[in-house]
Amino acid sequence: MKKVSISYRIFSAINALLLAGLALICVFPILHILAISLSGQAAAAANEVVLWPVDFTFASYASVVKRSAYWTAFGVSIKRVVLGVTVNTVLTALMAYPLSKYPGEFKARRYYVWFLMFAMIFNGGLVPTYMLIKDLHLLNSIWALVLPGAVPIYNVILTMNFIRQLPREIEEAAFIDGASYFQCFLKMILPLSKPVLATIILFSFLGHWNAWFDGMIYMENSANYPLQTYMYNIIANRDITNSTEAIENALTNIKTLKSAQLFLTMLPILAIYPFLQKYFTKGITVGAVKG
Repeated sequence: MKKVSISYRIFSAINALLLAGLALICVFPILHILAISLSGQAAAAANEVVLWPVDFTFASYASVVKRSAYWTAFGVSIKRVVLGVTVNTVLTALMAYPLSKYPGEFKARRYYVWFLMFAMIFNGGLVPTYMLIKDLHLLNSIWALVLPGAVPIYNVILTMNFIRQLPREIEEAAFIDGASYFQCFLKMILPLSKPVLATIILFSFLGHWNAWFDGMIYMENSANYPLQTYMYNIIANRDITNSTEAIENALTNIKTLKSAQLFLTMLPILAIYPFLQKYFTKGITVGAVKG
């Protein structure tokens, strides 16, 4: 058994302390928001809450349950995530596989890769994009939030590089057995690409769930706002509630109500990340380093 030096132990201890400190820095805002959401009105208004609830109560969450505008926006975001992640993952995989081929197999590969790199650096701009969405009659529809980012180029590059590092003998054996490119893609490449697929699914999920600006410019009706656009209006004091919810706001401290909504908005991210974490490191590392 290899003997561990004292200097290495000291380094490991310092490294562990630094990582633990960074973890606490990340967790602190979440705990603070949770504590405010579970605190009484007077304590929250007086800024007495730090990491533990003061005058513990579920009143804010009871108010959120009754807010139809919040749950409507929540439903729009769920629909957007389901459609967006599905479209992103399917199109990314279908584009990355042929681009992973060598020039001898796909002679036009170089031109497509350069085109993607150009499109990743430069875009048409906000006004032309808005005009295009308007001319396609997509305003105020869920597709205005999904189709403009249907092919995330960074995800395509990650997936392409991951597939390129897979042993070529796997495909050659499949071709000898009579498999087509599409059969090889479905039965061989996709099962071996779980790490990078999990990574791009996580990226797509985060991108769609956290996006708020496109909801502001493409949605003319506040009832079609995704959750983050709704939360932006709430935090910016542009409340879009109806008359009944306005009365509830008067009876509930607005700070605790905002905190309750913020914490509920974070829950899907906190719930899904642990299941994809084991694939995340391998997927992004292998997909990013091989050219």
